[in-house]
Amino acid sequence: MKVIVADKISERGVQLLKQQAGWKIVSTTKETLHAEIADADALIVRSATKVTADLLDKAPRLRVVGRAGVGVDNIDLDECTKRGVLVMSTPGGNAVSVAEHTFALLLALARQVPRLDKAMHEGKWEKSSAAGTEVRGKTLGLIGLGRIGSEVALRADAFDMRVLGYDPYISEAAAREVQVELVPLEKLLAESDFVSLHTALSPATHNLINAAALARMKKGARLINTARGELVDEAALTEALKSGQLAGAALDVFVEEPPKKDAPLMGLASVIATPHVAGSTVEAQEEVGTQVAVQVKDYLAEGLIRNAVNLPALSADQYRRVRPYLALAERLGALVSQAVAARPARIRIRYAGEVADVGTHLLRSAVLAGMLNAVLDEKVNVVSAPAVAAARGLSVEEETRRRERGFPNTLEIAALPEKSGAAKDFSAEGTVLYDGSPRLLQIDEIPLEAQLDGTILYLRNRDEPGVIGQVGSTLGNLGVNIATFALGRREAHRGSEAVSLVRLDGEVSDSILNAIRGIPAITVARLLRLG
Repeated sequence: MKVIVADKISERGVQLLKQQAGWKIVSTTKETLHAEIADADALIVRSATKVTADLLDKAPRLRVVGRAGVGVDNIDLDECTKRGVLVMSTPGGNAVSVAEHTFALLLALARQVPRLDKAMHEGKWEKSSAAGTEVRGKTLGLIGLGRIGSEVALRADAFDMRVLGYDPYISEAAAREVQVELVPLEKLLAESDFVSLHTALSPATHNLINAAALARMKKGARLINTARGELVDEAALTEALKSGQLAGAALDVFVEEPPKKDAPLMGLASVIATPHVAGSTVEAQEEVGTQVAVQVKDYLAEGLIRNAVNLPALSADQYRRVRPYLALAERLGALVSQAVAARPARIRIRYAGEVADVGTHLLRSAVLAGMLNAVLDEKVNVVSAPAVAAARGLSVEEETRRRERGFPNTLEIAALPEKSGAAKDFSAEGTVLYDGSPRLLQIDEIPLEAQLDGTILYLRNRDEPGVIGQVGSTLGNLGVNIATFALGRREAHRGSEAVSLVRLDGEVSDSILNAIRGIPAITVARLLRLG
């Protein structure tokens, strides 16, 4: 085997690879990479090397790309997938480092450490104004309970803090293991003395901490963000700090990095700021370097796949047959996860016709990937989704069936409550059309044909005259254009339940929902973002 290490990783990782008999390990520079990769079996990178289609053209033997880190923005996943190149990242390698930095910020906020340090260096002895607060007995609210959030929870327990958690895709049992009480977001915001963010950035979490969320927080609470800058509306946070609604904020991440010198947040004494270094420790870099080396070695030597972020190699015929249904499965999963009213405990997948023959294990994983990707820090796909779902207590039931009428090849996904035998919370069924595009056929057994892409306004309402017109007028007044409007109803009479999927043009803010929910007949209104 020939393994190229294109970016610097830990020496321990390099030595581990060199111990393999008959393997050639080559460290390259930007100038030598293209020449060396022609006969390489594996490529290890960090963030500097770009794995592009052009580079892959020069690597016909390449089987795996290992990324020493979490993000894979520098790797063309689609091109790797098409060429049968497995891509693996190293999630969790910096979880402890980020958790420790989170706690460093939390304690610095509680005891005003940066302000007092600055005063001391200026020759000031500000003992009389240095009253801080203990964290013992205080409530810490964690938004996101993945690897990092769980590590923070363990440390909070050692400080004798009460820990609340909000994470739509983690089970009660998994939360109990780290001494966390799962609660709705509103309760977490209202009761927490410290709120710390550890969730992924997605359309659902963009500006999650906005003016409304900040107003719901306990007066005098403190906010910590070591996750993604875009989770916080920085203008709203500035106002909350100026007004005293929040006593302080500690930020390692920002919408714009680095932030401008005159950014309003940077001028506030109540803000502690660090330059996106939560995961930057010697130990974390050593861990991810060793971890990626182990993963690449195990895959090349034994075929063992861990932390893959794309499809494994498929034959051309297999990929051709399964690809349209993978898109259908992932988008139906995304629809269900965003439309369902509460976190599902179980998922039921029903396959009919050809769908049952093309590889249900891949389709199951695609469904889970679609459901999980909106809420996870580390993106998943058909390879990694099952393990991530299992770790979060999300179980899957599968059935094959014969469809007696209509489209013969269908996929149905239902979100189920924890108690077996109880009525389903929500279901959606779809198919693949002759042109390969995924298509919705029904929601909760209400016939409704619609495209599964773009930004969609999902509505439930009482079937009364004028509702469609009111929706159209309301959107028009808000400057939102309707692309398509799909409508279905349970029974053909006035007053029955109706459901609509309204595809909208352009970027659409969740703020439009307040106006839509003001229409008397509307019972449910949510924005869904698909593909």
